[in-house]
Amino acid sequence: MCRRPNEVSEINVGHVKTCRLKDLKVFDFLFNRSISSHIQKMPSLEYGKIVQRARNAFRGGITKNISFRIQQLNNLYRMLEENEKQFNLAVAEDLGKPHQEAALYEVEFILNDIRCMKQNIRSWVKPISAEKNFITILDETFVQPEPYGVVLVLGAWNYPIQLSFCPMVGAITAGNSCILKPSELAPKCAELMKTLVPKYLDPECYHVITGGPEETAELLKEEFDYIFYTGSTRVGQIVREAANKHLTPVTLELGGKSPVYIDNSVNLDVACKRLLWGKCINAGQTCVAPDYLMCSRELQEKLIPAMKQTLKEYYGEDPKNSPDFGRILNKKHFNRLLSLMKKGTIVIGGDHDESANYIAPTVITNVQPTDPVMQEEIFGPIFPIITVASPEDAIDIINSKDKPLTLNVYSKKNSVVRKFLDNTSSGSVCVNDSIVNLSIDALPFGGVGKSGLGAYHGKYSFDTFSHKKAVLVRNYAMIGEKLGEARYPPYSPTKEKYLRKLLKRRPNLLPQHMDYIAVFFAGFLVAVILKVILHFAGVKYF
Repeated sequence: MCRRPNEVSEINVGHVKTCRLKDLKVFDFLFNRSISSHIQKMPSLEYGKIVQRARNAFRGGITKNISFRIQQLNNLYRMLEENEKQFNLAVAEDLGKPHQEAALYEVEFILNDIRCMKQNIRSWVKPISAEKNFITILDETFVQPEPYGVVLVLGAWNYPIQLSFCPMVGAITAGNSCILKPSELAPKCAELMKTLVPKYLDPECYHVITGGPEETAELLKEEFDYIFYTGSTRVGQIVREAANKHLTPVTLELGGKSPVYIDNSVNLDVACKRLLWGKCINAGQTCVAPDYLMCSRELQEKLIPAMKQTLKEYYGEDPKNSPDFGRILNKKHFNRLLSLMKKGTIVIGGDHDESANYIAPTVITNVQPTDPVMQEEIFGPIFPIITVASPEDAIDIINSKDKPLTLNVYSKKNSVVRKFLDNTSSGSVCVNDSIVNLSIDALPFGGVGKSGLGAYHGKYSFDTFSHKKAVLVRNYAMIGEKLGEARYPPYSPTKEKYLRKLLKRRPNLLPQHMDYIAVFFAGFLVAVILKVILHFAGVKYF
């Protein structure tokens, strides 16, 4: 979500390299302040007991029960509805996030995710029929989704409610028990989750653990069946190293520099509104926020006045006094962002107030690809513009960097859009808008390369937390046994040739399940022919 590639953090997780305590202080999202006194730490010896409780609950089978899963989803839904004001207040206190952003992109986002799960869970858990070869044509083959077991969710600070509960919703729907570790950088939210979750969800199956980087490092020493992490690329690598000790599968929701390309075919006023909305919500501290913009020099001259007008409409003459513009997380993040503004020409904004962790929406021109602002994910309200001569030049810049979490292309020209789709790689692409693709739960959300591993949202969340178990159920029908008996010793060239034909993949000539009908009619035809032969042979039959 917020990548600081120049910092080093290594965590003591058994076989993972040992680090000094000060290195751990950058663990959670590499923007760490001193661990808040609001966070209650738990003795590390207790972690094993909590994991074992969750494992015992899972082994007891209760989390696999569909009615139980739906009940827990209902309880979580009720928890969010009944305590929405508290959640919104906690987000405001931790991040200075405007009310509408907290209500829609934290609480309502999860409520909608729960609705999706409840509507579809009974169909998702059903076995999925699989194709067969000739040897198994009379048998049953299917894929059975099954829960992994005990899931660890490591949440993030920038959307502390959404990025904690959305993965947890997927884990519950898939039938897992779950341990949630929210970020200590949003202490009010973390403590609220720790207080409310055991009041609404089954306390044996679902747990919330609070603490800082040291506690997270201790927690990662435990053996989990799945780990879901949202955060920086560097820490994602550390989490994966810890998971590798137990061969635990992981999903890593990371980040990167999400580029924007815009050409002169667009409606400039509408494009500016959509673009700056995506850049400025949560004061730019969004993993899929537009990071840098590329356009022609001619379009830049038109774009800057349009951006000024849009920002004035959004936040008035002084965004600092607007209730709709958020604040930077902490002093460390604030100072890092200021250091990125030292090169280039500030044409919009640039104002800041350290006492309030405030940085105005800022647009910078005359930016070079080698400038500091182009070396790491910005994760703030700073928008550099790079001028390019063509879409191909923009594509070259994109491909010179790590694969981004998302790509925004603003163009009415299908040929231009297709160039970016075919010649770049990113976790997602949003054409003629920003961030809105996350609202569609039918689309997977996740990165590629250093921007992430795996995906979730909607059905993809269920799939993420479900192992796909392959099942073949054979019967003892004589025909089936005859078809496959050539596999038995003694072997011969004739048997080998025969088996090659049987095992050869069939062309997809028939719709699903039509093979059953085909076999039925083939058997019927054989029976008729046999009856005719026996009749003319004078053999009596029943």
